[in-house]
Amino acid sequence: MSWGYPNGHSTGKLKSMALNKIKKSQLISLRRLLFLLAAGVILLGGCKIKYSFTGASISSDVKTASIQYFQNRANIVSPGLSVYITDALIDKVKAQTNLAIVNGIGDVNFEGEIIDYSSRPQSVGVDAQASSNRFTIEVRVKFTNSVQPNYSYEQKFSRYEDYDSNSDLSSVEKNLTEKIVDLLIDDIFNKAFVNW
Repeated sequence: MSWGYPNGHSTGKLKSMALNKIKKSQLISLRRLLFLLAAGVILLGGCKIKYSFTGASISSDVKTASIQYFQNRANIVSPGLSVYITDALIDKVKAQTNLAIVNGIGDVNFEGEIIDYSSRPQSVGVDAQASSNRFTIEVRVKFTNSVQPNYSYEQKFSRYEDYDSNSDLSSVEKNLTEKIVDLLIDDIFNKAFVNW
């Protein structure tokens, strides 16, 4: 003997009632989620920090940046290095921020000078000859943030690359300079804009 309806009507009603309960609970969960999202947007809307995928965190009040020409004050002056470093920093700021680059003084300002450009013996082999040399570039940077002065700094940045002493510096200089300048620009930029 069967206790249900011959056409399965009671089973259909039970399924319908269960689906309605699930839909109501999902609707309540969706409303809660939307409420939390709206509350989060409202709370974060008052913040003055904007974030980017590059890791830079810059106040939304900072709109402009200026990069002054890096003078070469090293004992050995490499032609074009001042322009190369200045342009590399401009390119980095353009590529990784939304700041407008201005002549004169911006909301944030970089100025600096090259203070070391040298190659020195690094390690000595068994025959008392240098087996490798160290090529170094050092810059002094003054970064001024007029909106958030506590992020301003004045600091020296130094990077180097070692190369085989059997190589003449002039044959490796361009490649080494490019590597070192890339590292220096990352250091300068990160110190200014990546506030961990």
